[in-house]
Amino acid sequence: LSYALSVITSRALPDARDGLKPVQRRILYTMQKDLHLRPDGRYVKSARVVGDVMGKYHPHGDQAIYDALARMSQDFTLRAPLVDGRGNFGSLDGDSPAAMRYTECKLAPIAIELLSELAQGTVNFRPNYDGQSFEPIVLPARFPNLLVNGSQGIAVGMATSIPPHNLGEVIDASVALIDDPELPLAKLLQHIRGPDFPTGGQLVSTKRELTEVYETGHGSLKLRGEWREETPKGKRDNPRIVIKSIPYGVVRGTLVEKIAEVIIQRKLPHLLDVRDESTEETRIVLEIKKDADPQLVMAYLYKQTPLSTSVTVNLTCLVPTEQADVAAPQRLTLKEMLEVFLDFRLDVVTRRLEHDLAKLLERIHLLEGLIIIFDALDQAIQIIRRSEGKVDAAKQLMKRFELTDVQVDAILELKLYRLAKLEILELRRELEERRGQAERIEALLASRPARWKLIR
Repeated sequence: LSYALSVITSRALPDARDGLKPVQRRILYTMQKDLHLRPDGRYVKSARVVGDVMGKYHPHGDQAIYDALARMSQDFTLRAPLVDGRGNFGSLDGDSPAAMRYTECKLAPIAIELLSELAQGTVNFRPNYDGQSFEPIVLPARFPNLLVNGSQGIAVGMATSIPPHNLGEVIDASVALIDDPELPLAKLLQHIRGPDFPTGGQLVSTKRELTEVYETGHGSLKLRGEWREETPKGKRDNPRIVIKSIPYGVVRGTLVEKIAEVIIQRKLPHLLDVRDESTEETRIVLEIKKDADPQLVMAYLYKQTPLSTSVTVNLTCLVPTEQADVAAPQRLTLKEMLEVFLDFRLDVVTRRLEHDLAKLLERIHLLEGLIIIFDALDQAIQIIRRSEGKVDAAKQLMKRFELTDVQVDAILELKLYRLAKLEILELRRELEERRGQAERIEALLASRPARWKLIR
């Protein structure tokens, strides 16, 4: 039972809030906090990242960590890759990534949207496996990553299979839900038209099937490759069909082999040859006889090869419970998924504002103390000169000017050049500015609709 629970909550299922499994979260956190691999910075060896993740946060096999890292960099797997990889990280043809000592990586720009608010007290942290440092329970995601990038995972007694979606569509749906929390699923589906796969392909499921999948949180969608006809250049050349996209999860090399088998075994006489001319874009060229009907050729290939597949949808993920650091598995509908994310976003923004306000009030408190001393500077200097030492000076200043420990510490650490005329003007200007900022944040914290407007 404890093994099953561990696989469900700590390995195979993604969190509904940031859309990440623990290994993915730990990789991104290590890259940001420990290695500072920002999008505008340098690349480092993948082996360095894997070593740090394994040593500090994820005590499992290095190959499992590297596989997760490689997957996060593949633009044919994720709709919005979170890792910017340099080197061979695998391909649509089924090639596996090069060894971790040969590849390099850093964070992709969109990953910063998942990590940027970590330092502002927005999420809870827990001790790592050996209690030597701390890791975030969840990342303060600024976009619904689970829907955008999707997730696949097999736990014990349950599995998840969430297809990727278009970032713009998911954001539009989230905004619509903020504007009207009672919005029915049918209206949400005007924004999210269905899954949006990085490898292209055409959904051939009906609107009713699509609605049913998103209403129940599970089901199956039919997906097939797209094609076009190409006229031959010379008179003697045969007509061509060009396959320009393939279904998600299908290995391009395997698909070409299956079509070649059809030709070799002469199951489809109208089909003469197949060539894979793909680069970054998919381009599989089929040569057919001059009198052949391209529609019939494609109908046969859709039925007999992986050019048409079914995509399983199972919107099972971890949902936060009343205990802050415990998440439980649950199958959600599309609307519930967005609601969990938006509730989390409200919590993150509220905590961020509270953190910023506390920092501002701390600074305002210090500035007020410095300004009190500036107004009676000669007197303060006399008290300090007559005192027996730092502790005595602090006591006397506190007694004379009614200051706090924090204010007195700041005064006694003050550099002499700060006593100049221009510096006091600068301090007064800063105090006014900080008070204005604090008022704005207090107004946001006092009004829930104002915070929703900020999130929107």
